[in-house]
Amino acid sequence: MSAGRVLVVDDEAIARENLVHALVRAGYEAEHAADSRAALAELDRARYDLLLTDLRLGEQSELDGIGLMERARKLHPGLEVVVMTGYATVPGAVIAMNRGAYSYLAKPLNLDEVRALSAKAVESSRLRREVLDLRQRLKDRDAPPMLVGKSPAMAALLKTIGQVAPTASTVLLLGETGTGKELAARAIHHASQRADKRFLGVNCGAFSEELLASELFGHEKGSYTGAGERKAGLFEAAHGGTLFLDEVGEMTPSMQVRLLRVLQERKILRVGGTVDIPVDVRVIAATNKDLAVETETGAFRLDLYYRLNVITLRLPALAERREDIPLLARHFLLKYSELLGREVRELSPEVLGILASYPFPGNIRELENLMERAVVLAEGDVVEARHLPPDLQLDQPRLRTSRQGGLPTLEENERQHILWVLEQTGNNKSRAAEILGIDRASLWRKLKRAGLNSGREYAPQAMGPLRGS
Repeated sequence: MSAGRVLVVDDEAIARENLVHALVRAGYEAEHAADSRAALAELDRARYDLLLTDLRLGEQSELDGIGLMERARKLHPGLEVVVMTGYATVPGAVIAMNRGAYSYLAKPLNLDEVRALSAKAVESSRLRREVLDLRQRLKDRDAPPMLVGKSPAMAALLKTIGQVAPTASTVLLLGETGTGKELAARAIHHASQRADKRFLGVNCGAFSEELLASELFGHEKGSYTGAGERKAGLFEAAHGGTLFLDEVGEMTPSMQVRLLRVLQERKILRVGGTVDIPVDVRVIAATNKDLAVETETGAFRLDLYYRLNVITLRLPALAERREDIPLLARHFLLKYSELLGREVRELSPEVLGILASYPFPGNIRELENLMERAVVLAEGDVVEARHLPPDLQLDQPRLRTSRQGGLPTLEENERQHILWVLEQTGNNKSRAAEILGIDRASLWRKLKRAGLNSGREYAPQAMGPLRGS
């Protein structure tokens, strides 16, 4: 195992070659450069633990040792730098340390001192990088991914995610907008062997082709108008981790070709660049389109489809997992109560009934927005129907009048609503109790008190079916 990667920069060929030879014999991987331009090119090509640079780099060099150190630290924030200096320029070495250098070595060099200082500097560099990586991962993880649901569809999905996550295979997520594709991608990442590395995502439909290429692959300085500095792309930034490509079906044909090359060769080429850069990234793609149909029309490349379609997971629409609606609603209710500093803790049975009958064209995202709105508008600790949007309130089932004529009593209203929910659930008391926000025992007591043994003895005619069921 290598003791570390060291780059030696000195304008004296014999001095740098001798130093590289000594470092290699000590177990390091070492390269050398004669000036700042060559050094920066090498730092751009590979990752180093230590930069050993002469303070004075000669007239051919654009930067001196301090200037090179500052540029190198921008490229690699965790990199440690040791400057080498003659006796006459020791004050300059002190300045370098004040500007961020790890230490300095006085010429002529003592090789034992070089080896000892290099070992300490490499260890410091690795610790600095670990801290930086940890901070970034904590920043990336605002909250752990949570796929909420206990329906058969969700149970099957979670089981498959558990099987897929530990592998390195490319995953394609299919599903309508708002079904939680990015959340599923994060769940796969966090359950994988790459969980301690970065998870980055990009919406492929949100950028022009030129900007998407720059986002994914990075660009060289001056490669296009506005490219004032070299920039690493998301594939480089996610090295060792996971890259989520949302709405991959929106990619242009030429971008599809570039993505196919990366998946085949595991190398990227920056916009305006000439050097291939190896990348180790797991790709998870997502789309709400039917890519199989898209390939038939020529809108999506068949070879790219095969590359992405290694493992396919379909996210069910919320209308396909209605039994999860109460669970999801309460999850979002508690989430936004905490975020907004409110004490809203319950959903009324009427609200649960309305939510159960709503088709949710916006899927989970729409339900989450409804719950955030309800938490904001609720006056007490219970969300009532009036806290929902007006169009949902208008869609409440209309109750019959009393059997004696006139307006029904509260008891008759409750009885009719319970029976309506039972009718719509096919007399499934467990599901009806969940929709009503009560347990099975409470439902049984209410039915007994109303003199009913099943939910089929009275079906309110004016209520209509649960929509989407």
